[in-house]
Amino acid sequence: MAEPSTAHPTPRPDPWLALFAAWLVAAVSTLGALFFGEVMGLPTCSLCWYQRICMFPLALILPFGLFPFDRGVARCGLALAVTGLAIAVYHQLLVAGIVPESAAPCRQGIPCSETVATWFGFLTLPLLSIAAFATLVGLLSLVRVRSRP
Repeated sequence: MAEPSTAHPTPRPDPWLALFAAWLVAAVSTLGALFFGEVMGLPTCSLCWYQRICMFPLALILPFGLFPFDRGVARCGLALAVTGLAIAVYHQLLVAGIVPESAAPCRQGIPCSETVATWFGFLTLPLLSIAAFATLVGLLSLVRVRSRP
């Protein structure tokens, strides 16, 4: 006779915690962008501004879904995060030389293909942006899936 399983089922991640984590990512990314631009004085290209346009509102919008929990804020956040991720990937492809510089929207100021800061020999600002937006897409998708009625 088989014994009943004593293993506990894996608990589903709390969607509130995922939304809180998404807000933390957006807030840290926003503060980082402001630090790099305003404190360190790194120049900001057009594509960086477009990414900021997608990131900065997330730091303000996401907390409204925490108290009380509202899964609807994740849909709005996903729209911004997916758009920002697409811009960041395009920016990284431009920096890597895969997309020709003639396709860049930067006509004034600093060229979008120029790398203004590199850490550890490979980490660039567009790569940091990809990481932040990809994390946000993952967390906000988790909120949508795990909080279905």
